[in-house]
Amino acid sequence: MPLPDGFLWGGAMAANQVEGAWRAGGRGPAVTDVQTYKPHADPKEYAIHHVVTLDSIREAMSTDDTTYFPKRRGIDFYHRYPEDLALFAEMGFTVLRVSIAWTRLFPTGEETEPNEEGVAFYLGLFTEMRRLGIEPLVTLSHYDQPLALALKNNCWLDRSTIALFERFARTCFERFGHLVRRWLSFNEIDSITRHPFTSGGIVPETVEGDLVQAEYTALHHQFVASASVTRMLHEMWPDAEMGCMLTALTTYPNTCHPDDVAATQAKERMLYLCTDVQAAGAYPPLALRALERRGVTVPFAPGDVELLRAHTVDFISFSYYMSMTESVRPDAERTPGNTVLGVKNPYLESSEWGWQIDPVGLRITLIDLYDRYGKPLFIVENGLGMRDELTEDGRIHDPYRIDYFRRHFTEMIRAVDEGVDLRGYTSWAPIDLISASTSQISKRYGFIHVDLDDLGHGTGERRRKDSFWWYQKVIASNGADLG
Repeated sequence: MPLPDGFLWGGAMAANQVEGAWRAGGRGPAVTDVQTYKPHADPKEYAIHHVVTLDSIREAMSTDDTTYFPKRRGIDFYHRYPEDLALFAEMGFTVLRVSIAWTRLFPTGEETEPNEEGVAFYLGLFTEMRRLGIEPLVTLSHYDQPLALALKNNCWLDRSTIALFERFARTCFERFGHLVRRWLSFNEIDSITRHPFTSGGIVPETVEGDLVQAEYTALHHQFVASASVTRMLHEMWPDAEMGCMLTALTTYPNTCHPDDVAATQAKERMLYLCTDVQAAGAYPPLALRALERRGVTVPFAPGDVELLRAHTVDFISFSYYMSMTESVRPDAERTPGNTVLGVKNPYLESSEWGWQIDPVGLRITLIDLYDRYGKPLFIVENGLGMRDELTEDGRIHDPYRIDYFRRHFTEMIRAVDEGVDLRGYTSWAPIDLISASTSQISKRYGFIHVDLDDLGHGTGERRRKDSFWWYQKVIASNGADLG
């Protein structure tokens, strides 16, 4: 069955992974600017890339090096965005998901007036997108908390950050609202319990007391901030929409043993917590009880409950890369996924990085989310990181990427045929970029090749891969031609 008219096709990327120019135009340092690339580390060992201490932050900030801090250089989208947008338009994009770097507008997060050079950059970006017929889908917070706030008070652990984020959001709505209709508040908001520094600006060694408590305190502050800026957006731009963004970590029982089923059920309850709060407007009782049993207290302040209930999101977006299984067996083999380790599924193939490929899981995820919440959905991340080879004639043949997307699009269309209200799809990523987890560029996602290696050597030249032409055909046919 065909996808509905008006279905949005495009790609997704984050400021901290593409823009570079980390000192340009008055931008302040963000938490991602102190994350290193370790060339001799096993890329499957995710955790080693996210060990952050006060000493490592001080060492990072003592240098302007971009070789071992790849997110400082990105792919120079800051200077080359007209060229890249032209390529996206050539593919036929009708939507592009990007994020606004908080520290381009407010370098420390605490300024009372925005940095006009940063405002000018995003005005230029969104204006050019609109000129090309590409709708901006804009994430307010995508793993780029101001480093100054992280060092001052662990950023989202302190409730005062809510007001600072409100100021940032109001500026975005005031200055860009005439160009941007769809917004997301926090990227993968649930990830704060997996990497609290990147998602919440929390430096673990400086936390007094239990780190898990700190993570859920910061998460609650983000919930409140999300509801507050959703109210703000609706007041300022009544026709605009705010969405939440979930990491879809679809999990199956590893066996039909009741204990595996029960363990999976308990895991899913916490995976859905963030969407329950943002889309349904309240903490579910069983999730609250699970937190209580872990010794976690949610720091409700007067008015929080009412705010969360009254200002839920307009649509639900999510990332989907892989699925996993759950088992109570302590010796069960585990494999990496999107910032997590899960029990390996023997029925699925895996990428070089251990991520298991499960197209049917995308259909399952779409149906589960729509059945649970009844709100419009948007797939805002989905893709395959692989090593690409440049041939002698300067081409990149990537049938593995085409096969990945073909299989996922097939299942996506099946879910829509079953009745799921899906508004659009943005691949991660339309162009090669710096990986969030490993800070590599050799883990390539794009339809467009960028001539840079993991240490930043290369010309930065953009080249169309075979998948570029295939995706162009898919978009032109609105998903009817997947051949």
